[in-house]
Amino acid sequence: MFLTISTTGSPERPATDLGFLLHKHPGKAQAFSTSYGRAHVFYPEASDERCTAALLLEVDPLALVRRGKGRGGAPDAALGQYVNDRPYAASSLLAVALSTVFSSALRGVCKALPERAEQPLPLRAEVPALPARGGPGLVRALFEPLGWTVRAEPVPLDERFPQWGDSRYVRLVLDAPDGTLTLSEALRHLYVLLPVLDDAKHYWVSADEVDKLLRAGEGWLAEHPEQKVITSRYLSRRWSLTREAMERLELVRLADADDSDVTEIDNAVNEDVDTEEQPVPLAVRRREAILAALQAAGAARVLDLGCGQGQLVQALLKDVRFTKVVGVDVSMRALTVAARRLKLERMGERQAERVELFQGSLAYTDKRLKGYDAAVLSEVVEHVDVERLPALEYAVFGAARPRTVLVTTPNVEYNVRWESLPAGHVRHGDHRFEWTRAEFRRWAESVAGQHGYEVAFAPVGPDDPEVGPPTQMAVFTRGEQPAGHGGDRVKEVAA
Repeated sequence: MFLTISTTGSPERPATDLGFLLHKHPGKAQAFSTSYGRAHVFYPEASDERCTAALLLEVDPLALVRRGKGRGGAPDAALGQYVNDRPYAASSLLAVALSTVFSSALRGVCKALPERAEQPLPLRAEVPALPARGGPGLVRALFEPLGWTVRAEPVPLDERFPQWGDSRYVRLVLDAPDGTLTLSEALRHLYVLLPVLDDAKHYWVSADEVDKLLRAGEGWLAEHPEQKVITSRYLSRRWSLTREAMERLELVRLADADDSDVTEIDNAVNEDVDTEEQPVPLAVRRREAILAALQAAGAARVLDLGCGQGQLVQALLKDVRFTKVVGVDVSMRALTVAARRLKLERMGERQAERVELFQGSLAYTDKRLKGYDAAVLSEVVEHVDVERLPALEYAVFGAARPRTVLVTTPNVEYNVRWESLPAGHVRHGDHRFEWTRAEFRRWAESVAGQHGYEVAFAPVGPDDPEVGPPTQMAVFTRGEQPAGHGGDRVKEVAA
């Protein structure tokens, strides 16, 4: 099996930087042992103007039969295990070798040239023999939405007998002009799509393959138009795994939508802002306001209650002043997406000690929530049924009792400023209610009085003189006096 990756450059940005990015020296030929043979890396050309890295995988057919499930036709076709295309045609064997030999490049890690690793490069990838069950049309459908220019030439069954037609193999050439893809993105595309086109795996597909797929597909698979085909084939058409992967990808897609406050509504917040720069999404403004309030409160240990897919947790971890960040959500699927967003599996030990995610319901008291400087309820209360609000209030303000509590929620008065939102509709289908500024103030002052807090209010987003800001925020600060006066009554309601 053979794969080449090429790039071009100049004396100022030499193409031989590819060697740094792949962590393989252009002046050396290197070999690596794999479970099914030997992988070789060498450079057919290496100059400032052009550099090509080649990955050659020599497959041991006997090792393939002994160590894996192999593939060679019907069970009674004994020779089929030994006589097949595995040593010659790109497949999951090559994808595994690619991830093993270029593991750092696949993750986008390059200590020598970290900025270069994050920059798009002019890239060309070539595979001389690629099984394509679905033909050149499927090859284009898989790669073109990712920014590649695709040339997939069918390989004839026998050039001497053109009447026999084409085989199921293609010669694949992929080109990505400068400014399109990073090397990491290109390698992750190949890692996933080579076995997808072959429509087979040389090993048993287990549950951890879903994690591998989502890790390699981060940033592109959730929006790919052929997502279902990719997911099903990559997971060897195992329906339970395919369904799990599709559900998790949908959560990722919704998380990205939520992060921009669902396109039109979010962008509409900035329509009246007189600026030539790109408008700042309301979700970003919320996080900035929350971070500023937490910093002003001197909080170091912070709870994100109803953390969802982990956007705020991610922002908090970027600030070293927050020594402990805990995300809590009732949805395990949301927490799974959050863990992937934070890259918990690849996080360094010191950073990992700063963060924790766990499942929990805010309708019940939880000993794990005690002992923190601050708690954040960002766009959470409006998702709670009104009759269950007292239970949430007691769990957070009466039982956990952090020194500072931040609550943000939509200001329903601002909804009239959005032409895309029909009259009388809430901003999200799961919102149980949306408060006016006066209603939010009454609720916040009542909670503060019952549990011994003081409360102040702040706008988030442009503060319209007539209808106020799109988001309203209350900052609760615990007073010195103990709370026990109104807390017992709320506890009874919660029970």
